[in-house]
Amino acid sequence: MLEVDRVSRRFGEVVALDELTFTVPAGSVCGFCGPNGAGKTTAMRILVGILAADAGEIRWHGDPVDRELCRRFGYLPEERGLYPAMHVRDHLVYVARLRGLALDRARRASDRMLERLHITALASRRVDSLSLGNQQRVQLATALVHQPTLVVLDEPFNGLDPLAVDELAALLAESATNGTTVLLSSHQLDMVERVCDRAVIIARGRTLTSGSIAEMVDVAGARRPLHAIFADAVNRDPDAMGVGS
Repeated sequence: MLEVDRVSRRFGEVVALDELTFTVPAGSVCGFCGPNGAGKTTAMRILVGILAADAGEIRWHGDPVDRELCRRFGYLPEERGLYPAMHVRDHLVYVARLRGLALDRARRASDRMLERLHITALASRRVDSLSLGNQQRVQLATALVHQPTLVVLDEPFNGLDPLAVDELAALLAESATNGTTVLLSSHQLDMVERVCDRAVIIARGRTLTSGSIAEMVDVAGARRPLHAIFADAVNRDPDAMGVGS
């Protein structure tokens, strides 16, 4: 289980996270939703060790998350973090080695991920020669190549065509079945409702509501779309909108 326990972070006078608290059960796919500036990216960067929290704690299966645990996590940033001059397969192998895989295992894992995302034909291409959509596929592959215990995806559907979205949805479901916990942010709430089994909605760095998608959208036997639940949660918080962090 992933536990985010009263995590706070400031940037000067801007409060990005204000005792943010939520949990994600192991093996689930959880949508991480909120208006622009809600603190989603800041929280994700703290989860994977890029930023430090000012206060609070993040635990994985009860243990505080440290540098060694972070090596077992996967991360896809909203802004692409690829090495443009590297060839695709070399890039995957390099990232897998950084995550602790031996060379032979890293090569096998890279080839499996290329095949799984249907980009084997791109293996010898330079990253900067690819379309934006295919670069996003490569970035997804780098986040998943080492079979992480937790994968954190910031706007993973950006730049993907409908076929690639279907492939990603199937891959995330398969990863969760195999024990990987997935936390993904997206402004496409229809995709969150389709792909995720849980959701956390935040605003102004605080949790507004969280729980299973099935429970959220089915109230007293009447199904409501997730975007209506999102709007209600945000509108109940007078400070939720107009945040700039």
